Amino acid sequence: MPLRGSGHTPNVGNKDPYFDTLEELDAWAAVPANTLTDILPYHSRTDGSADSRGKLLVGGYTEIPSRLCYTFNFWSYCDIFVYFSHHRVTVPPSGWVTAAHRQGVKLLGTLIFEGSGEADCLRLVVGLPQCNTGPVVQSDSIPVSAHYARVLADLARQRGFDGYLLNFECPLKGGIEQARALAAWITLLRFELVSKVGSHSQVVWYDSVVINGQLRWQDRLNNYNLPFFLSSDAFFTNYTWAPQYPSLTAQYFLSLDQALVGNDPSHKGNTSQKPKFLQDIFTGVDVWGRGSHGGGGFGSYRAISHIDPEFLGLSVALFGQAWTWESEQDKPNWTWEQWLQYETTLWVGPADSTEVVPVPDMPKRPGQPDCEHGPFQPISSYFPRAPPPDPANLAFYTSFCPGVGRAWFVNGVKVLQTQDGWADIDKQCSLGDLLWPRAMPAWEGDSRTDEVPTALPNLSMEDAWNGSSSLRLSISTPGTEADDAFFRLIWLPIQSLHITPSKSYEANIVYKLDAGAQVDIDLGLSVKLLSETGEETLEVNPAFTSQSDLQGGWARQIIQFTLSQDSSSTVTAVGLVIGFATEDPSQPCNFSVHLGQLAVYPSPPVDVSLGKPQILWSKFQRSSSPSLSGQLTWETATSFPPFTNIKLPSADDPNPTWVLADTKQDFSFLYFNIYAAVYPADGSTPDPAAAIFIGTTGLDGYANSFFVSLETLPAEVQAAKRVRFYVQGVNNRGEVLSWTRCAYVDILI
Repeated sequence: MPLRGSGHTPNVGNKDPYFDTLEELDAWAAVPANTLTDILPYHSRTDGSADSRGKLLVGGYTEIPSRLCYTFNFWSYCDIFVYFSHHRVTVPPSGWVTAAHRQGVKLLGTLIFEGSGEADCLRLVVGLPQCNTGPVVQSDSIPVSAHYARVLADLARQRGFDGYLLNFECPLKGGIEQARALAAWITLLRFELVSKVGSHSQVVWYDSVVINGQLRWQDRLNNYNLPFFLSSDAFFTNYTWAPQYPSLTAQYFLSLDQALVGNDPSHKGNTSQKPKFLQDIFTGVDVWGRGSHGGGGFGSYRAISHIDPEFLGLSVALFGQAWTWESEQDKPNWTWEQWLQYETTLWVGPADSTEVVPVPDMPKRPGQPDCEHGPFQPISSYFPRAPPPDPANLAFYTSFCPGVGRAWFVNGVKVLQTQDGWADIDKQCSLGDLLWPRAMPAWEGDSRTDEVPTALPNLSMEDAWNGSSSLRLSISTPGTEADDAFFRLIWLPIQSLHITPSKSYEANIVYKLDAGAQVDIDLGLSVKLLSETGEETLEVNPAFTSQSDLQGGWARQIIQFTLSQDSSSTVTAVGLVIGFATEDPSQPCNFSVHLGQLAVYPSPPVDVSLGKPQILWSKFQRSSSPSLSGQLTWETATSFPPFTNIKLPSADDPNPTWVLADTKQDFSFLYFNIYAAVYPADGSTPDPAAAIFIGTTGLDGYANSFFVSLETLPAEVQAAKRVRFYVQGVNNRGEVLSWTRCAYVDILI
């Protein structure tokens, strides 16, 4: 995470837990749970039920907080993300949950049994947390208890994630009796998750044990694993399938009685079951290869083409996608920037559309017929791009941070520079989903016929407004002999969004221009429909357009926009209209636009009392006296401007004295910056502007809390007799609170 110094240790009680046995899980359940309150709740994207195309499940990964590492940045193509490890119960870190939910993606933990897990497999179903008890009379079959279903649902609720991947890779000693009991237990888990997490919760069954309890991967849906699919929400096949298996899976599913899969009211089984469709079957693809058709890596598209999400309708479970990092990270002179290019190529293709991506020869199994595939296709070519949740429900914000960085910036000022970099998925934002692998500028208006400029996106960690990076758009314009080329105007889309018709929104962008003396640039923020028809109009209200200059050469622009009520499409693009003038249009010219942050949110209502967020107080609890290690906590609040007219109206006046906006928005913060200052020798009050940045919140998922580790404090702070800690909030629109609305706490040593 962005944190000064080294050796930082989070508060032990705040770590993201994992459990290697069910006994450890019971020990956790025996202690009153402290629910995390700083994890973003799940917000769904718009209803895509009418879309029969397959979905994408991605299996993942951990980060290393103290240096640059792998991060996942293509959430817009993903529907479910599984945080996977080989612990019995894997709990997703709070930052990963928040990052997924920010993009409308479900985040699952993992329940896995492998190797010597047979005893725990039985314990899971029977539910015996105590070893010195039992029924008076032994049953002739395996009893099914809801105990661990309740505990696992409680864990998901407490840690803010959305369900589990069930990976049973050890045989069931109780055979078919235990298999049936396990399938029944899964229905209990689903019930508990819906009750405690929500109707969006998800249970995914991995193709492993079959109905007789044997461990026999089937590589497709069939009668041997069907009962487990019927008890779950979705099915995840093993990776080693033959090319014809996806079609066999689809045929088998379509042959089932619709009552079995919940699409017929005459269903005689579990009546609470969600209807199942082809897209609930996720066919496994291993990016590392390991028996996967096509050989993995840049050959993964070969497997996805057989799954055929668009036309066959099956979904894809893509695991091992960190191959792009792990297979290259130890090579000499390998850099994070090289990895991002490598990763981008796998997901959305190369920046140069003419580049041929080399694909290794496909491994061929004995007896397998030839399987011809065309040239490389990026993963994104098989799945629709899904905008994040409607900003009316969840304010959209991005600082173009990929979840890693080398430095940290606050309002354009670098407050931290690290040696090895940092990683913090909690800080991850969209990188602009309409910009990769290449931006798609177009002439603003239809009259121009000369060549359109190119715009190359690149992340810059050298300069930023808030966070770790800015997005640099390098625009190259060819020369032209056109008579009207003195001033040209392009439209450059940046981010797709779903919006609600007739609702008023504000779009707020922070940017910086970089142009030579020969180019004059005029930039305007704009919003357009991505699929326009003659009946759809997007109204941009110029009366609410504002422009202001900020420090460090940055500028801010705000516009208000509304989509008409009769619009048939709600998918829009937020972007830039860039005008440029040159002295000699016949000569090529180049210039850059740096994007610091972009936020879209509902417009503040007119004639209402608007609150202003603030931090009310802060306190510090030492770990041990007289150390400066300990827990900072604080409380947030909102306040309103004073009344200018306190004359009471008539008792019969139908107009209320005040109308309040959505006050809870004043308590929505992205994170908090923490600073420390040493009291001057003369005893005067420290100046907050000169305080030393320590770090940010977001590591542990607890709201209004930061664990101060002595090792992260500068030497002058460690040696001081009196220290002041400052807590500075950053709200969900990217606004850094002024010092007058922040709080501090003084510490005497």
